Amino acid sequence: MILKELLHAVPVIQVEGSLEVEIASVCFDSREVKDGALFVAVRGVHTDGHLFVDKVGALGAAAIVVEELPADLLEGVTYLLVNDSAYVLGLIAGNFYGNPSKDLKLVGVTGTNGKTTVATLLFNLFDHLGYQVGLLSTVENRIGDRIIPATHTTPDPVALNKLLREMVEEGCDYCFMEVSSHAVVQQRIAGLRFAGGIFTNITHDHLDFHKTFSNYIKAKKCFFDELDRYAFALTNIDDKNGAVMLQNTFGHRKTYGLQSMADFKAKVIESHFDGMLLQIDGQEVWVKLVGGFNAYNILAVYGAAILLEQETLKVLTALSEITGAEGRFETVRSAKGIVGVVDYAHTPDAVENVLETIQQLRTGTQQIITVLGCGGDRDRTKRPEMAKVALKYSDKVIITSDNPRTEDPLAIIKEMEAGIPADKKKNTFSISDRREAIRAACHLASPGDIVLIAGKGHEKYQEINGVRHHFDDREELENTFNEQ
Repeated sequence: MILKELLHAVPVIQVEGSLEVEIASVCFDSREVKDGALFVAVRGVHTDGHLFVDKVGALGAAAIVVEELPADLLEGVTYLLVNDSAYVLGLIAGNFYGNPSKDLKLVGVTGTNGKTTVATLLFNLFDHLGYQVGLLSTVENRIGDRIIPATHTTPDPVALNKLLREMVEEGCDYCFMEVSSHAVVQQRIAGLRFAGGIFTNITHDHLDFHKTFSNYIKAKKCFFDELDRYAFALTNIDDKNGAVMLQNTFGHRKTYGLQSMADFKAKVIESHFDGMLLQIDGQEVWVKLVGGFNAYNILAVYGAAILLEQETLKVLTALSEITGAEGRFETVRSAKGIVGVVDYAHTPDAVENVLETIQQLRTGTQQIITVLGCGGDRDRTKRPEMAKVALKYSDKVIITSDNPRTEDPLAIIKEMEAGIPADKKKNTFSISDRREAIRAACHLASPGDIVLIAGKGHEKYQEINGVRHHFDDREELENTFNEQ
């Protein structure tokens, strides 16, 4: 593709060199530069692409996008000066792959909790309705039946547009994707055209990156601010920041809720460990998910499907038959009658939601025994809060490791222990080895008790000092149950 064609709608301040050069690829990682590449120098969290400008020129880059021109310009290389190279990367990546987001209906889901479940349920719903569908999520990326491993909640702009182009070429009518706050701030979704946006909720998380809760809210809101008048903007009106998301959007404003007046309403009639009976817009439907938080997720999916012009009866029928995302309130039962629950809950609010649901489902004298940890190199302020919340709803809590990354697991555990109330210390145990913590919880449980393993959900690894070791909470739980 000729460079001039790649610059459609791209705000370039200055050009040094020819715009008629042929571009073979687009990248922002200097290690991926080959002859004919267009390299975009992005200022990232860990490094600055501008440090590699001379290197990529020598490696054969045909053009380089920068926010600051180098002192020495290499002959035969075109330099493009811009204000925001991260933003421009999204526009150029879109142009390079033919702006695939305009060739299907792309719906983004943002919020602290529920993104993966809502996106996955939408994928499963529209697949069930007979459409060819794409999915971009924390757990996995999918194009129809083809599964592509996910490395980030939201891929980088080049990978994202490449995946969307593959979806278009394979006949996808829709794509449902998670939109993380990091992705918004880092301009990973720049240039994409969305048919709709969904807001689930916003609670304490990612303050290691955003620094303040206000910045975190603004990041979520920016996604809705960029929706155009052809898109829908669907928000959880029961969340105290739900209405904020709609303040400046050009999209069609729609709401859903269980408590407030809303465009889409639901009520939980019955709830069990294997599902719940909901009333959605006056009609009853049995779904295979559990808990009030999942009632919100189901309602968001229903609302989005209706806004995408699907038939109400077909949507409700399909919702009664599909399942949610892996590692979200998955239950495992032992031969002794112990109920194990594996859930991805890794924020104070998510842990509270899951435990409140378990509290509502338990009967009589059943104990709730919770195993949880906090990830290393992430928001440290939530560590004592998570321990405090777990103890509020559990009879016993075992604090353990959860992807310590480069931190000392014992130091993380100590920070979590700071949230333990004095009168709850006798009900708390600290075991740094996650496998042993799960085993201990199961051995503490009696028939009928409930063991919650929180934090990792679908993840199949423990990350320790940069190395990922195989570890699957559900697998460990099943192995322990089989030994009993």
